[in-house]
Amino acid sequence: MTDVVIIGGGIVGLATALQLKQQRPQLRVVLIEKEPAVARHQTGHNSGVIHSGLYYKPGSLKATNCIQGYHMLIDFCDAEGIPYDLCGKIVVASKQEELPQLDTLYDRGQRNGLTGLKKLSLAEMSEIEPHVTGVAGMFVPQTGIIDYKQVSDKYAEKFQLLGGEIRLAERVEQVTPGTSMSIVVTNKARYETKLVVNCAGLYSDKIAQLTQREAVDVRIVPFRGEYFKIKPQKEYLVKNLIYPVPDPNFPFLGVHFTRMVHGGVEAGPNAVLAFQREGYTKSDINLKELFETLSWPGFQKVAVRYWETGLGEMYRSFSKAAFTKALQALIPEIQESDLEPGGAGVRAQACDRTGGLLDDFAILETDKAINVVNAPSPAATSSLSIGKTVAEKAMARF
Repeated sequence: MTDVVIIGGGIVGLATALQLKQQRPQLRVVLIEKEPAVARHQTGHNSGVIHSGLYYKPGSLKATNCIQGYHMLIDFCDAEGIPYDLCGKIVVASKQEELPQLDTLYDRGQRNGLTGLKKLSLAEMSEIEPHVTGVAGMFVPQTGIIDYKQVSDKYAEKFQLLGGEIRLAERVEQVTPGTSMSIVVTNKARYETKLVVNCAGLYSDKIAQLTQREAVDVRIVPFRGEYFKIKPQKEYLVKNLIYPVPDPNFPFLGVHFTRMVHGGVEAGPNAVLAFQREGYTKSDINLKELFETLSWPGFQKVAVRYWETGLGEMYRSFSKAAFTKALQALIPEIQESDLEPGGAGVRAQACDRTGGLLDDFAILETDKAINVVNAPSPAATSSLSIGKTVAEKAMARF
């Protein structure tokens, strides 16, 4: 018999497991992960940015957890000797019409408690990033870079040292909620547990549907973000991190430049519909999952609302020249020949029935389950704070 079964071995599931064992060592906690190693999906394909909390609505779960999680992450890495670099970033307004949104971001950052934010003229931006162009910008000193796979491995190590159990290469097939216990059946074992915690990322909606009898009125829509790498001889074009002013109506940050903690510079990502939940390439197609996405009323409303933006993202996915042109809005010197194929990640974006792309973190609760159904970026930065929140919800049941 188990006290808590956590489904999902990404950074949020691992952080939740660690927080639970640290705060209630006597609880028997088992984490189940379908892959042969932890952090294989969203976490392992993460661009490695430590987010400051600049973008998020003050008072939202994203804002509070990102800012608290930021400090918890830095403290954890300092204690465990995990390298990171708080190099800062600039956010660039390329056009006059983006200036009001830049002002909004500056205001949000201040309201979220960020210190040292600085508005920049083009000349001041050039002192930080000599090859950038734009109308105006902002420097955000708190932003940094890190390896979240390394962080996740350390969470897993510490969780196990505290007596927690991780079961790898086990896929959850059934969850049966009972009056006092729930039954979790995998392809390898059967677990009786007092509480199920769902941190399944790209499949969090599927697991939520298993854990509660009432309808789960959100679906995960997978968006693939594709990156290019800047060839080594042109990496001098980017010193640290360069971001555009994001579209306030679309929950993605736009193509940007990111220096990586282990070396190299990434450019991207775009945001295109993935044809399967773990579809990291254009040729990855799961017809059943694709049909589920296309037939979801919420996604159909999203498609109608954002068709023009979506077509632009898809065009950039197939046209390196178009991708390069988007990057040239930030660095005009960048050329198509300077780019080589990079990696890709898939964002688990929750979408409700009305066509709302959930902007905030979302947690659904029943008597026997806690379902983290929306935890996209900045979930990695926020992981210890989200884990603490979920752990506290869990401990309230015991």
